[in-house]
Parts: sequence; C-alpha cells; structure tokens
Amino acid sequence: MDMIRKFQPQDLDRVMQLWLEGNLEAHDFVPADYWVSNAPMVRELLLQAELTVCELNGEVQGFIGMQDDYLAGIFVDKAHRSTGIGKQLLEHIKTSHPTFTLNVYRRNRTAVEFYLREGFSVVEEGVDKDTGEMDYTMKWSGK
Repeated sequence: MDMIRKFQPQDLDRVMQLWLEGNLEAHDFVPADYWVSNAPMVRELLLQAELTVCELNGEVQGFIGMQDDYLAGIFVDKAHRSTGIGKQLLEHIKTSHPTFTLNVYRRNRTAVEFYLREGFSVVEEGVDKDTGEMDYTMKWSGK
C-alpha cells in the first residue's frame, strides 16, 4: 500500500539517492559531474523545501519538492516508475497549490509528456543558464 506523507529528516539520505539517480538517468545529456558536484547544495536546499514522499512497504520510493509555488522536481525510484507514484505525488500537491510552475529540460521527453498529460501547459521556452540546455517553463492551474 502506498502512503503519501510529509518528509521526515530520516528520509534525507534516501531522498538524495533518488534525486541523484533520477537526474543521472533522465539527463544523460548533462555531464554527470554537474549533478554530483551540486548534491551537497541540493541536500541543504531540500531541508528548506516542502517535501512529500511516497512510501511503499516501509521504504521511500518517490518524492516531490515544492518551493512556494514552484515545483522543484518529482523523483521516483527506477523500479517503480510508471506505476502511478509520480501522479499520486502530483495530485497531492495540486490539493494545496491552486497554481504552480516548473522547469523541465526539453530533451527530457518523458517528463515533458508526463506534465502535458497531467494538465500543464508550456508558458515559456528558454535556456537553463547552468547547463546551457533548452528548457520549458510549464504551468498548472486548477482554476
């Protein structure tokens, strides 16, 4: 049984593992050392974000991170992708955030298609200044 719950400090190592593995797999067009070198900073930022996790059989299998009305990311363990965990986490956030935005790399087609399916629209195209990769700013509004 999946359980959606608020992040607890003891979840941090697992959440960081999901973050790093997810970024390395989804963004093979970005050098791996970019993600590895940013991990310590991300670890600190995660403690300040609004995190929600999905626990399955006692282990965190996915999480979603919000910074105010900005969706910083959804990460799901590779073995549990396409099982509805990401959608459950997103639905949970939609109940408390009537409108929010996110950024996604254009080359991450799986994520772009997921967000389009979930009712997001592209509001801007740009370039991520840190990686030089083209990205989309997408918005969801429940109104």
